[in-house]
Amino acid sequence: MISIITINYNNAIGLKKTIKSVVSQSHKGFEYIVIDGNSTDGSKEVIEKYKTNLTYSISEPDTGVYNAMNKGIKKSKGDYLLFLNSGDVLVDSNVLNKVVEELDFGLDIYYGNLIFKSDNTEKLYVYPDKLSFRFFYEKSLPHPATFIKRELFNTIFYYNEKLKIVSDWEFFIVALCKYNVNYKHLDITISVFETEGMSSLKDNRKQIEKERLDVLTKYFPLFTNDIKSLQSNEQILNQNRFRMLKELETSRVSQKLNSVWLRILLRIVKNKNVKDL
Repeated sequence: MISIITINYNNAIGLKKTIKSVVSQSHKGFEYIVIDGNSTDGSKEVIEKYKTNLTYSISEPDTGVYNAMNKGIKKSKGDYLLFLNSGDVLVDSNVLNKVVEELDFGLDIYYGNLIFKSDNTEKLYVYPDKLSFRFFYEKSLPHPATFIKRELFNTIFYYNEKLKIVSDWEFFIVALCKYNVNYKHLDITISVFETEGMSSLKDNRKQIEKERLDVLTKYFPLFTNDIKSLQSNEQILNQNRFRMLKELETSRVSQKLNSVWLRILLRIVKNKNVKDL
């Protein structure tokens, strides 16, 4: 069985969208848990409206996102957990049917693909089949598209409530890069992620970098120098000159212009005498 956990705080509109996407699933072999942080914007009324569709729900003060997520874990009984926070939606009403067929293999973590939604734009991100330490240094697995075996939280740890933004990333990098749990990429688009959460805000970038470095230093101290080297390389690549070079390499327009200029240059050189060069 799957446990879907939704946490919410003062996002009644997003919560309603999330709940509707879950209860409309054609597959019914799941429990649905909603943890609300004592919202004052009408979220409690939304929960009450859909209460018959929920396995468990509560609205009470919490100490943050990961405190709420841990509450959901402790109340869950499913073999696999999916965290679909308020505002995020399952991509269609049949997606759980597709996923359940894969979960029979009993691996520790299954992750699919995710659509990132911002304003009126949507972008599909297809995650790699093979994961690496370098992948986690740069990115993370998408919690709205990842099914985690519930037992892992007992054998590894629950989400670190001292971290404000990257505790789910900490769990993934420790589980996969330190404990080598088994995993599988599902070539299925699972969810649509609203890019307005904490980890997506530019103002939180420094906090994210600090928390990530603290995690890496704690669990992977031998990589500290490598981490600093990677950070240094990133700073170099972010300089204007390297951004221009990267644009020239990746932009189709730039590639076409470069091709045209190169042909012109070769024609000029071809028509000149060797002595003139």
